[in-house]
Amino acid sequence: MTAAARARDLGVVIGEGRPGPFNAITDVDGVRVGHTTLIWGDGPLVVGKGPVRTGVTVIIPHDGDVVAEPLFAGAATMNGNGELTGLEWIREAGLLSGAIGITNTNSVGTVRDALVGSAADTHDPSDQFWSLPVAGETYDGRLNDIAGNHVTAAHVREALAEASPGRVAEGNVGGGTGMICHEFKGGIGTSSRRLPDELGGWTVGVLVQANYGRRGLLRIDGVPVGEEIPISEVPSPHDRDRRGLAGGSGARDRGPGAGSIIGIVATDAPVLPHQCARLARRAPLGVARVGGLASTTSGDIFLCFATGNRGMPPTEAEPDGAGTIALRGLIDRALDPLFEATVEATEEAIVNALVAAETMTGRDGSVAHRLPHERLVDVMRRHGRLRGAPAT
Repeated sequence: MTAAARARDLGVVIGEGRPGPFNAITDVDGVRVGHTTLIWGDGPLVVGKGPVRTGVTVIIPHDGDVVAEPLFAGAATMNGNGELTGLEWIREAGLLSGAIGITNTNSVGTVRDALVGSAADTHDPSDQFWSLPVAGETYDGRLNDIAGNHVTAAHVREALAEASPGRVAEGNVGGGTGMICHEFKGGIGTSSRRLPDELGGWTVGVLVQANYGRRGLLRIDGVPVGEEIPISEVPSPHDRDRRGLAGGSGARDRGPGAGSIIGIVATDAPVLPHQCARLARRAPLGVARVGGLASTTSGDIFLCFATGNRGMPPTEAEPDGAGTIALRGLIDRALDPLFEATVEATEEAIVNALVAAETMTGRDGSVAHRLPHERLVDVMRRHGRLRGAPAT
């Protein structure tokens, strides 16, 4: 399968920072990503049969036992009309234990339960096994038979089994299969930044499931791309809503601007839980740069985990001596370069999702068109923001 195009392949360079070798969340050592993509059926919606345009994406946060060895973590919400399970314990204890799943709204419970089941398979459930996994969602009912609940535990296990380091598939894959972003086809996107050695050499990686935004608000590297490529040129999948012909009436299917984004931030910096939360709060700034404004019907939720203090004991482990462990940490002033890296990587991850995605026809003939690459290059060049030569 030919790798999908990315922003930098078109000469679109976001920010001033330098990406890691894969320009992906997997540039944080030990992080792996896997997808299961479900696409079948065409024509009118038949609940339970299709058309199906959905899937699940998993992020495995390190290369050890992710249940037994927790990581420091923190979370942030820009608008809360969505779900990312397990956040109450992360906010309380600052610890992430287990893989992260992202899917569609109706399947978030299935993914959560499957993550519990997968963890139980490798741990003795009779030994007071405990799990509060993280599973997030955005709504794909514009293109997908979302009420058909087509994501199963087997699909989650498949994504976990296929999770790997290195290059990450983007666009119409995994949980992003049926997603729409700024009225173009959206989906999964990722990016990273590596700080210079004099600033610690730390890596920040971001993965998003982008499913939000109005066309006219879209900005790429500050350029008003949504205004330059309006819906009169590239139709919106929400055009039927504008004409009063929408076939669905779901509470969240409210046309342009109604949607969500889940963002996962990873870093190898030795940051503490409250600092993870501070990093998570910077990811929405990257969303804002692209044109997101956290509408009332949007679930914009972000999680940051840090591998810089690997080796912490399980939360249920018996304490040794006085119950102390040795940790490393950053002074708060040292966080500013990580903040900038998080904002830039989030912005570029969203643009990568848009560039990688392909046109998709879903239920009832709804079409989400891709962001046209040639037009994007032309617009960026005319605004003086094409900072690299498009790949041939």
